[in-house]
Amino acid sequence: MFGVVPKTLWNRHNPSDEKNLCSWAMRCLLIEDGNKLILIDTGLGDKQDEKFFGFYDLHGDATLQSSIRNKGFDLMDVTDVILTHLHFDHVGGAVKYNQDRSKLLPVFGNATYWSNDAHWQWATNPNPREKASFLKENILPIQESGQLKMIETGMSPFENIDFIHVDGHTEQMMLPVINYKNQKIIYAADLIPSSFHIPLPWVMSYDVRPLLTMQEKEQVLQNAVVEKHILLFEHDPLYEAAVVEQTEKGIKIRERGDLSGFI
Repeated sequence: MFGVVPKTLWNRHNPSDEKNLCSWAMRCLLIEDGNKLILIDTGLGDKQDEKFFGFYDLHGDATLQSSIRNKGFDLMDVTDVILTHLHFDHVGGAVKYNQDRSKLLPVFGNATYWSNDAHWQWATNPNPREKASFLKENILPIQESGQLKMIETGMSPFENIDFIHVDGHTEQMMLPVINYKNQKIIYAADLIPSSFHIPLPWVMSYDVRPLLTMQEKEQVLQNAVVEKHILLFEHDPLYEAAVVEQTEKGIKIRERGDLSGFI
């Protein structure tokens, strides 16, 4: 998760257990905007087998579906699902088995699922580096259902959401930029997966183009300083969001905590 950063450094922030595993979140975002209920990313889901989940040591009581219901919504109320990218921990919860496990179906039956053509082609014809992260059972049923649409670079189908397209982590990952009460919230996905990843060299070994990740992260962070953006972290186990500032030693976190504390 921290690439070439020595464990003596990163272990101070997110200590590992005896199996060298760290705790991480899979934090999705639900946005109510007029008659739209928009979900960003879907987590791991629950359709993989015990061996698969055994690698990740899942813990905690929350599920995507229970979290949505706890906010007073039904799964069929979701109108749109934005998939930042199609790695299994971001799209796994988008698809489920039917009752007798004979067919894979979209979890959100009334929703339009959004990706982009360049990333879709990248994921459905995977390179050897990412092949284990792009699972066909997570991806192809969305297209087969007829619920898939593509977002063109520089365009958005949403009134209050724009997109930043980045290529360091994977080809054409999309970062939603939510316009809310004259503020911008950047859903940082895997460009900045946690508040621990603010320093430029702290990039994941999963990134296919780590030098490009550093450049893209620097640009996003510089804009966040100038325009006072709120960064929302998908994988941070402790902090949902943060704001950053420029210091003599580079860009640092000014404040971090729950998203509700910033909006």
